[in-house]
Amino acid sequence: MTPLKIGENAPHFCLKNQDDQAISLNDFQGKKVLVYFYPKALTPGCTTQACALRDSKSALDQLGLVILGISPDLPKKLAQFVEKKGLNFNLLSDPDHQVAEQFGVWGEKKFLGKTYDGIHRISFLIDENGVIEQVFDKFKTSEHHQVVLDYLQKQ
Repeated sequence: MTPLKIGENAPHFCLKNQDDQAISLNDFQGKKVLVYFYPKALTPGCTTQACALRDSKSALDQLGLVILGISPDLPKKLAQFVEKKGLNFNLLSDPDHQVAEQFGVWGEKKFLGKTYDGIHRISFLIDENGVIEQVFDKFKTSEHHQVVLDYLQKQ
């Protein structure tokens, strides 16, 4: 697993969202986009991370940021996540983890003594020209939103 680095072009992708609508990275040309990868909808860590982004969305909107969450979950499960937690941004379905692989976030993980392949919790800030401006890979789920806000406010 080798995540993309600052200065590299973000892969173009088109995935279904929670409403089963196709969402493309190209839809947001000219805007900063936070593409955050998370392992599984409605699990404790992923819920903490998503709800903190939800609660910070107005501040992130003021900084011109679009949020896209990506997981292997199907659109129906994403719709449940959005509805149950009142999420106010798009969640995208990557069931065959093709986009996760393009970003270099799909790989071996260990949990409770078991080894398996899955999504690593890494976020990419993509600039207005489709270039990776920043990579966030060291954060607690409860602090992810603040790490992103702090970075954007310093720019």
